[in-house]
Amino acid sequence: MTTLLVIAKEPLPGRVKTRLTPPFTPREAALLAEAALVDTLRTVAATPARRRVLVLDGAVGPWLPPGFDVVPQCAGGLDERLADAFAGCDGPALLIGMDTPQVTPRLLTVDFADCEAYFGPAEDGGFWALGLADPDPALLRGVPMSTPATGAVQRERLVAAGLRVRELPCLRDVDTAADAEAVAAIAPPGSRFAAELARVRAVSHR
Repeated sequence: MTTLLVIAKEPLPGRVKTRLTPPFTPREAALLAEAALVDTLRTVAATPARRRVLVLDGAVGPWLPPGFDVVPQCAGGLDERLADAFAGCDGPALLIGMDTPQVTPRLLTVDFADCEAYFGPAEDGGFWALGLADPDPALLRGVPMSTPATGAVQRERLVAAGLRVRELPCLRDVDTAADAEAVAAIAPPGSRFAAELARVRAVSHR
């Protein structure tokens, strides 16, 4: 079975989802980040997996469900931190972030029988998921992160290594207030993120 990795930041005001401010306050942005993380972790917990790992920048909070190993992120750029997350795996692994609370167990249930990699593009040009049958950190190191070309460069890196790549659906990351509205509108029933967005909107409109 696959190891599922979630790379995330502790949801602290001023450290997460800074592009949500304005219109939201830093505290509201952190609450939305925590809600997105809760939804993501719940989905991963509900997905069949060999192992579930939270690769965390910061400290664990009450939002962490049981069944996860927690490892700290290494120092360096995002490419180094993603590479290090894969380096800790000894078999097939799928990595996602905390920015797609609309993700479902079905999307995360992957089978490497006829491919060596999975790639989930994001609407902003990045990627929301990366799966490797043989986790090789070199496939990520040096990829420019947080640019409109990040996804294209990362996918080409996989292809250039001779890997057969299967595409996952393109998803929208939550970075801006418009992203938050769009993602909440399609979130599964019971979404903590959608509920938290509705709550902070109601408070701000008083």
